[in-house]
Amino acid sequence: MLETGSIMNILLIAVVLVFAYRSFVPVRGIKAITTGELKSELKKDGIQFIDVRTPNEVQANQIKGFKNIPLFELQKRANELSKEKEVFVICQSGMRSSKASKILKKLGFKHITNVKGGMSAW
Repeated sequence: MLETGSIMNILLIAVVLVFAYRSFVPVRGIKAITTGELKSELKKDGIQFIDVRTPNEVQANQIKGFKNIPLFELQKRANELSKEKEVFVICQSGMRSSKASKILKKLGFKHITNVKGGMSAW
């Protein structure tokens, strides 16, 4: 028979594993591309490009054609984007853009692409 401490340890490990899995596995409906693949996408029409870094980060280094909507403002400014058009999201490393992609998905956006590696890989 398992002791209470052992059961608690097993439950704790299970919670950590579920959290890790949900953090790193891409959400269905969100594509991911490399910065190399992004270069060819920049030439296409009808795509919305957003940079979710802070304005100071964007001033230091930016990609022409990307609109700055910082992650902390995304939920209230999402109405500036069309839910029907594809949205490409970038940040510094890919972490904030991944969070932003999940927010957009929850808000009903249908075509979302996260740029893996972000500006660090650019």
